Amino acid sequence: MRDLPLSKVYQLLEPGPVVLLTTAAKGRANVMTMSWHMMVEFEPPLVACVVSSANHSFAALKATKECVIAVPALELASKVAEVGNCSGCDVNKFETFGLTPTPAGRVAAPLIADCFANLECKVVDTRLVRSYNLFILEVLKAWSDPAQKQPKTIHHHGYGRFVVDGETIKLKSKMR
Repeated sequence: MRDLPLSKVYQLLEPGPVVLLTTAAKGRANVMTMSWHMMVEFEPPLVACVVSSANHSFAALKATKECVIAVPALELASKVAEVGNCSGCDVNKFETFGLTPTPAGRVAAPLIADCFANLECKVVDTRLVRSYNLFILEVLKAWSDPAQKQPKTIHHHGYGRFVVDGETIKLKSKMR
């Protein structure tokens, strides 16, 4: 074993696929790229996510207490990176990057039709927002696109580096 710089820890524990988080506030939809999230409960499905207070989406999420987590496949990787490299204060990201907003069933924030899955969420816990910008979301409704067969997700490893999902394996489990 040898020392590993602390700046590399994120690359080891990256929490999951890069997603797009949509919000809608004051009649305007926005989308941001997010990779700091994790499941915290099976049923009801709860997701913890960090949204920086410097992000345009932070104020909308805090005010409306709802959003959509859209899961893009590899084919959207370049758009996902571009969305993450600009601010919704300055850019209509749906128009600029050719993403297709679609009305959600339970929240005002739009689904993204281009993504293979969309999760409509409401904020259920904000106790860690002030300290860590961490929101706890409950998934109210989930959608999937059956036309996107075996989508590959992308995973952020920092500084413009991404890893693509690989081979799927099945191991014995006591869970369903």
